[in-house]
Amino acid sequence: MQKEVADFVQTVADQFSGLAQVVAVVLAGSQTSLVADRRSDLDFYVYVSEEIPPQIRTAIAQKFAVRVEINNQYWENGDEWIVTESGIGVDIMYRDPAWIEAQLEAILVKHQPSIGYTTCFWSNVLHSQILYDKTGWFRQLQSFANQPYPEPLRKAIVAKNYPILRRNISSYLHQIELAIERRDYFSINHRITALLASYFDIIFAVNYVPHPGEKRLVEFVKQLCPKYPPDMENHLSNLLNQTDQTGCLTFDSSQLSDRHLNLINALIDSLDELLITENLNDY
Repeated sequence: MQKEVADFVQTVADQFSGLAQVVAVVLAGSQTSLVADRRSDLDFYVYVSEEIPPQIRTAIAQKFAVRVEINNQYWENGDEWIVTESGIGVDIMYRDPAWIEAQLEAILVKHQPSIGYTTCFWSNVLHSQILYDKTGWFRQLQSFANQPYPEPLRKAIVAKNYPILRRNISSYLHQIELAIERRDYFSINHRITALLASYFDIIFAVNYVPHPGEKRLVEFVKQLCPKYPPDMENHLSNLLNQTDQTGCLTFDSSQLSDRHLNLINALIDSLDELLITENLNDY
């Protein structure tokens, strides 16, 4: 991170550190995962004991930006700004400390898998840069998070995500087959996206790597995972490049429909090879 950006990051954190509600301020996202580029936002996570009033958040944002959105509720509760001088995007996300503690407990203690992205919050905490930590709570949380990948969690993620690729009646492959028959482009895209979410969740779990999130997944797999399905990039490229001028997958003939299903099966077949090698093919 450039010094100018680093100084700005600390300046923003200092605006929040003086508020009684604030327990900790950390920076995460692309800026702390070594894949930031000039388009990357600054993702701040502000852990609070109670909500900071929107008018206070507005006052902080307006010190740096004219274009601001306060109290967005679309994903996590947060604010977004575009810094006037630099054009950098700033995302401020507000979290309850008890909530993130519960997320980590579910993953690292109870070994509860999700359908895709199981360990993203774990990765988020691990790769957070502490900017303010009133009582040392976040450092303690990060210390708890810094533990070996639990083998029961690894197996649970595979057991949860593998069967729905194509084994179960309600599998993604079956849903895609039905959507192709109906020429339902939106459903096809939606189900392929879901299939890939489970696909990557499995790959990161196999490698004992906390899931880094939804961006640049192939890059992360190649960087962080010593083991991944053979010919993974080609399989993904062949599948995802079957698009028309609108960006939707194309299905102009039964032959082309068969081609898409063959590409999906080839993708899963190569994942099977990895799971067999790792003795994780019993699910």
